[in-house]
Amino acid sequence: MTPTASPTLHRTAGPHPRPVPQPVRSTTTGRRLAGRYRYDRHAGTWSWTPEMAALLTLAHNGSHPCTELLVRSLHPADRPRALDAISDACTAGVPFALRVRLGGRSGDGRPAVLVGEPLVDATGTVDALEGVLVEVPSEPATDAPGAGADGDGRVLALETEVEQLRTAMSSRAAIEQAKGILMLLTSCGEQVAFDLLAHISSNCHRKVRDVAVAIVASAAGHAALPEDIQTLMRDVCPPRRA
Repeated sequence: MTPTASPTLHRTAGPHPRPVPQPVRSTTTGRRLAGRYRYDRHAGTWSWTPEMAALLTLAHNGSHPCTELLVRSLHPADRPRALDAISDACTAGVPFALRVRLGGRSGDGRPAVLVGEPLVDATGTVDALEGVLVEVPSEPATDAPGAGADGDGRVLALETEVEQLRTAMSSRAAIEQAKGILMLLTSCGEQVAFDLLAHISSNCHRKVRDVAVAIVASAAGHAALPEDIQTLMRDVCPPRRA
């Protein structure tokens, strides 16, 4: 797969050299299970947590992570939407949060939410796609006393959780982009670029994410770089590491 290609339905094996993020939550009660995944666009490889494999019912079959396994583990009616969302995220950098159904070739399947957040480099190219798959707890029968209110509460809680996950992944994406910009500007390595972000954050009393967002917006021509950040970037050298 070329660096500019979007994921297609083929079996791509091989682990990604970077570790997969830890699962959001895992329980043994069956009420909620969530796992994370990562798609490296340049290498064309997928990696995901054991919880993700369990959600896709792939924990013990020895299959390697790939686009085909992810999409085919969804309800047939949800597969085109999921594949389109993954493709748009990888080619156009569009994040997504989809309600899908897991498992079954017949029936409704188990409800879940699939979230994806593209990681974009300094040139605007999507390097990777990271996300989470969250199983939605089964709702009580509609004719049960109080079922409607309880169901609404579950949906609201899930939407809040998904929004928090998307915010966290978006923050990480902005930091990765800002690191890439600093690496281009200063010819430094990845760790030194993050050290510089942290140094600017500490001296201008802004969160690292806010500094990263400001740098990315300035590089894209969307907004002027705040004066305090501009001064630090101009006058402060990247901190040396021992």
